[in-house]
Amino acid sequence: MSGKRAGPWQPGQSGNPKGRPRGSRNRATLLALAAMEGDLTEIVGVVLAAARGGDLVAARLVLERLVPPMRDRPVTLDLPDTSTLQGVSAAQAALVAAVAAGELTPVEADTLTGIVEARRKALETEELDARVRALEEKQ
Repeated sequence: MSGKRAGPWQPGQSGNPKGRPRGSRNRATLLALAAMEGDLTEIVGVVLAAARGGDLVAARLVLERLVPPMRDRPVTLDLPDTSTLQGVSAAQAALVAAVAAGELTPVEADTLTGIVEARRKALETEELDARVRALEEKQ
């Protein structure tokens, strides 16, 4: 014998090339859902009652599973022109002022500061490139 197993599949070839259908559920999950289907309303009611009664585990379950997580909100803020380093500095100052005034949360300002910081780095890179080119042209 050559050591190769005789069969319809070649090494590296899947017996199920299309894979599991998207969205299909595990058999155990389907059985669990079917078992709970009739009692689901009652189960949710019990968990909600426990949460109202001060059960922190139940409250966390309600918040994590029943209330969708908050998504980022669109932010509208007038920032100075960021085409110069002075403008970037002014934009950073405007972000600090917006947080101080309660117009932005610190997390929102942190995200926007990252964007402004990326702009600053791009401007510095452009400026350094221009300086290097000027030096090379002089030589």
